[in-house]
Amino acid sequence: MTTEQPVVDQQLMQPSKRILTLDVLRGLALFGILIANMLHFQSPYIYVDPHTFYNSPIDALTFKWIDILVEGSFYPIFAMLFGYGINMQYEKGLAQNRSTVGLMLRRFSLLMVFGLIHAIFIWSGDILFTYAIYGFLMILIVRIPKRILLVLSVAFFTVTNVLLYAVTYLIAQASGAMEEFVDIQQIELAITAYAHGTYLEALQFRVGEWLVYGLLNSVFAGFLIVPLMMFGVVFSKWKLIERGAELWKLWLVFIVIFGPLGFYFKALPYLKEPRIDYDMLQTAFGGPFVGLFYVGLVILLMATPLQKILQFLAPVGKMSLTIYIMQSVVATLIFNNYGLGLYGKLDLATGTWIAVGIFAIQIIIANLWLSRYERGPLEALWRKWTYRKP
Repeated sequence: MTTEQPVVDQQLMQPSKRILTLDVLRGLALFGILIANMLHFQSPYIYVDPHTFYNSPIDALTFKWIDILVEGSFYPIFAMLFGYGINMQYEKGLAQNRSTVGLMLRRFSLLMVFGLIHAIFIWSGDILFTYAIYGFLMILIVRIPKRILLVLSVAFFTVTNVLLYAVTYLIAQASGAMEEFVDIQQIELAITAYAHGTYLEALQFRVGEWLVYGLLNSVFAGFLIVPLMMFGVVFSKWKLIERGAELWKLWLVFIVIFGPLGFYFKALPYLKEPRIDYDMLQTAFGGPFVGLFYVGLVILLMATPLQKILQFLAPVGKMSLTIYIMQSVVATLIFNNYGLGLYGKLDLATGTWIAVGIFAIQIIIANLWLSRYERGPLEALWRKWTYRKP
């Protein structure tokens, strides 16, 4: 396979040079991810049918808008940015005539360790381990020429998601307008462990939960995440974010096309009825399309006076690993019994506002921290291991 030699960008020759819009997008993605994850932090979300579980008017309305505007729409942004960053490292290596393979292997190995620690000792819904696994694959994918990679990305995304939809459609046709699968036993065990258990009891349940659901999700997530990472690599090869102001018409087209399509897919269970195949359309197409809409919107807004407001998200994005882990630590201490013990005791709207409050404080912390230090604490450790230098 031939590799494509990119035009050397002067930014790539400056290791300290960062792209503000990328950090703003990471910060925004972390906000959306926290709102979505709060569903899991405060309740046994993965074991219930959310369309019937949230039965009070305020909870039902809150879940509806989280489901349409947030759920499944921000991890695609992070996946694309993950691929974007990998290609930036690869092109920087080419510009400096050095291989990045060893660097990437070390980088993703430590990310896998961070993910395991996070999943076992803090929260079983970790995504770092999954990203690390597919990061190793991206070391090879990033070498594919951009035009070929674009075709492969579109084909992989389309074929995989159409097949997943076809399977769920057949299940829905066989079962009718079925409710989501509800695991009563796991709900009771989760409440026992998190709402009433000690840290060790929660740890024991968390490990089992991750071994059963976390590892399985890592395999399944590959079909959804890898094509998004590939899109990120393609976007990076064309520098679509760095050239956002120049390519504003392209991003406007993305907004006009993918926004309405994405929100339509996300709203399907409410426009029609809750059904497993509509849920798959939400996840497979709705989430990524809405995510792309948000990316385009931010890129256009960054060329307006609103940049002065959005740039406060940049420090959060710059120390995204620290912020992500911090969110889990704080949320589990709020909801688990070894902390404040609020698991299952708050309505969904209150939990969502808690998430907003946590993120607002994180914005302040990140801005203060980076006013004194060059990078976040976990990012500094990650860099030291990756580059083998302070």
